[in-house]
Amino acid sequence: MREAYHVELAQLADELAGMCSMVGDAMELATRALLDADLALAEQVIGDDAKVDEARAACEEHAYALLALQAPVATDLRTVLAAIHASESLERMGDLALHVAKAARRRHPQGVLPDSVRPYFAEMGRVAVALARQAEQVILSKNIEQARSLEDADDEMDDLHRHLFSVTMDREWPHGVAAAVDVTLLGRFYERFADHAVSVGKRVVFVVTGRMPGSPHDDA
Repeated sequence: MREAYHVELAQLADELAGMCSMVGDAMELATRALLDADLALAEQVIGDDAKVDEARAACEEHAYALLALQAPVATDLRTVLAAIHASESLERMGDLALHVAKAARRRHPQGVLPDSVRPYFAEMGRVAVALARQAEQVILSKNIEQARSLEDADDEMDDLHRHLFSVTMDREWPHGVAAAVDVTLLGRFYERFADHAVSVGKRVVFVVTGRMPGSPHDDA
């Protein structure tokens, strides 16, 4: 019985890893749609968002069934609870990729981004996708050092976001208010995507150590 239960826990981890892959793909395609004013890619991301929502629902249903039927304790209980929280973060990552795709669709056939900020978004997209891929590996490996290193990549995203903000707030910004609003909102979407990836990593650390990073009882 316990062996079958641990198979169920492994399947739950696989479901979360699959969600990481989905939201990473979504942000990769959404970024390409944004940079290239590619309506077809934007529509693909928008259409596929329902699959992320369905994956979260399935993951939560699986987790709640394990809570109800197995009454897990200790590490097993932490694993199930962490999965519920992580699936929420991953769904939000999918929603943020959706927002990027909708921005690309809204401005089509014109591009959303002035040329001066395109390099920022190309790099922010790269970092965001890398974070989703790393979160996937962390879920499968439960490597807490790799989980903690997600914060380093998030720092890189935060630096890009701050620099982007300084560009749009410059008195010499020549592209008007509408472009500044678009760029500011889009930058925020990427920043929040990264924050949620870090949150997933923190849940893995919690599963392994019993402590949430940054809590008063975290020794790291």
